[in-house]
Amino acid sequence: MTSEEMKNRKEVILHLMSDPMYRPMRLREIAVFLNVPKSGRKDLEDVLNALMAEGKIRVSGRGKYGKEKKQEFAGLFMGNEKGFGFVRPEDSDTDIFIGKDCLHGALDGDMVQVAVEPGGNGRRAEGRVTRILKRANTRIVGYFRQDRKGGIVHPDNRRISADIQIPPGKTRGASTGHKVVVHITRFQEHRDELLQGVVTEDLGHVNTPGTDILSIVKAYDLPSDFPEEVLAEADQAAFSLSPSGGTENPGPVDQRLDLRDIPVITIDGEDAKDLDDAVSLRILGNGHRELGVHIADVSVYVRENSLLDREALRRGTSVYLADRVIPMLPRVLSNGICSLNEGEERLTLSCIMEIDGSGSVVRHEICGSVIRSRHRMTYTEVQKILETIPGDAVPEDLRSRYSDVIPMLSEMDVLAKKLREKRRERGGIDFDFPETKVLLDDEGKTIGIRPYERNDATRLIEDFMIAANETVAQEYCWAELPFLYRVHDKPDPEKMKQLAVFVNNFGYTIHGRNGEIHPKELQKLLEKAEGTEEERLISRITLRSLKRACYSTECSGHFGLASRFYTHFTSPIRRYPDLMIHRIIRQNLRGELDGNRIAGYARILPDVAKDTSALERRADEAERESVRYKICEYMEGHIGEIREGVVSGVTRFGLFVTLKNTVEGMIRVQDLPADYYEFSPGSYELVGELTGRRFRLGDRMKIKVSAADKLARTVNFIPAGENFRVSGERQERNAEGEHEADREQ
Repeated sequence: MTSEEMKNRKEVILHLMSDPMYRPMRLREIAVFLNVPKSGRKDLEDVLNALMAEGKIRVSGRGKYGKEKKQEFAGLFMGNEKGFGFVRPEDSDTDIFIGKDCLHGALDGDMVQVAVEPGGNGRRAEGRVTRILKRANTRIVGYFRQDRKGGIVHPDNRRISADIQIPPGKTRGASTGHKVVVHITRFQEHRDELLQGVVTEDLGHVNTPGTDILSIVKAYDLPSDFPEEVLAEADQAAFSLSPSGGTENPGPVDQRLDLRDIPVITIDGEDAKDLDDAVSLRILGNGHRELGVHIADVSVYVRENSLLDREALRRGTSVYLADRVIPMLPRVLSNGICSLNEGEERLTLSCIMEIDGSGSVVRHEICGSVIRSRHRMTYTEVQKILETIPGDAVPEDLRSRYSDVIPMLSEMDVLAKKLREKRRERGGIDFDFPETKVLLDDEGKTIGIRPYERNDATRLIEDFMIAANETVAQEYCWAELPFLYRVHDKPDPEKMKQLAVFVNNFGYTIHGRNGEIHPKELQKLLEKAEGTEEERLISRITLRSLKRACYSTECSGHFGLASRFYTHFTSPIRRYPDLMIHRIIRQNLRGELDGNRIAGYARILPDVAKDTSALERRADEAERESVRYKICEYMEGHIGEIREGVVSGVTRFGLFVTLKNTVEGMIRVQDLPADYYEFSPGSYELVGELTGRRFRLGDRMKIKVSAADKLARTVNFIPAGENFRVSGERQERNAEGEHEADREQ
């Protein structure tokens, strides 16, 4: 049988099996149906076997042949800079691999329909994109390069592997080295084609101060400037509504708990301007402590369905980039009338909790209030005070300025530690990874990188906010009113089984049943790994095995905090869910939650939860991207320098080394001392076949900074000479500069 005859016969078979009336048949039945004589049945069998080898037809256990049915899914396409990608079907945690030739023009972030291909490699499902359901990339930010045909734009998003051709006259005057925004006019039909587009904005040269972060703002479509009508509405609200009442009667003092004369303080970072939480504490006659958490009552100023409200929902959250803050609310509100500034009367919602000696909340009240912050304190100041209490060791300048609240701070520290211990006892997990602090000069250029300090002062506020969030969530869950909760679902049992197998390689065990794990087991695991060479890897893999926290109308609990009830009540200036929660609480306190309002909230809250969860993810990604860019900018000025770091990751293609300032860079395997290195997945080591040299997690090394690429957001190291190993004990705690899952604070 010639190749042409084989091709024709394949088409006949496929045409037959594609008929809607076709039912699977045996070889003999197909031969009879197609009038194939007995002498030709061997050729027919060869054709069927060839189609089976191509994955186009299948045979059942009873010997009946039919066309292979492909499973079709809708899902989000996640691209890779090497050209391939993955699709995660909706309501699934399993990715489908999509090869370079199976993309159908899909780009990173697109919603696609994918057919799972038969005959995969047995390890991961493979598929082919059959249809683009929704494009995510009609506009792309990238690096412009002139050419004779107009220009080429290389997308900043490295997961979009295709460049964009810009025709002459459509470049808006951009020249090589500029960052631009491009509107896509034609997508790919074949893998080797370029995208087609026109430049809509020239953001400036890549080296011009501010262009880098502006590119990120545009790439993530972050709304920066407020519409004029929204600013006007904010000005009017700030002017006409005051704590003592106003034209709209938002809640006069005589209708609120008056806390203006008690010592209320705010504790924030030095740079914070939107102060939305304040705290107070007093000792009760029975020895219990009364903790007050007082939160700016933003719902007074942002009325339901107003322009301000719709704009806040569109933004979802404030975004804290490396060199700027993009606020959820105009600054006249966020930094002005809503901010709990020192010495100013402010309307608040208070959660006042009576807490016994074990750290349990035994009584609480949620109410409208008015406060006057006694002091605007910083974490640095409070930490210095806590470190030097008791006695006269508190620095004189702090003692004279804060003498009236120092005893209260001491009691707050005691209470915070009780709350923390209570949470630890029930199994709350604390991933204590240092985040990165970027230091900038007046022009926005990076002049330093260091870890954010997490100390007793920062933990104190975290503990108090968690207590308030749990208390508010519990009350409204029991009240069965429409509400928004912060939920962290239990991890996928299969992922927990995989984690158990993984940590067993290091001699650790996780106890559970059928993959069902209590958070206390993970807490114990992290405590046992603390101070070991594998700590960073185990922490990272554990973190990746958990689901991401999100907003929901169902109070399903928070796994990471080991809490049955949790919400976000404490940051209404910068998070829309908190603002919505305040609105519900305020209306409930005023007796305004009638049947119509309850039905209205029940209708809109599911969409608010879904949308704000997505907007939070967008903000997180943009924030991380801006920090990575600034890290690369900083390290560009330190090429050739020798630093000391610790091996924080081991892969078959190289080592990741983290420096003391949290910067993580890679040593490629080809840059290690000459040898053939085998990767040991069980112990996460690279072992030299010829020399026996081993590179392991926790190894201390001297490295030389060899490269930093701002566009790729990567830093590269090489070993510093022959004597690059650092003698002495291993690093006791490894650094993790990037959060890949949500940690509640």
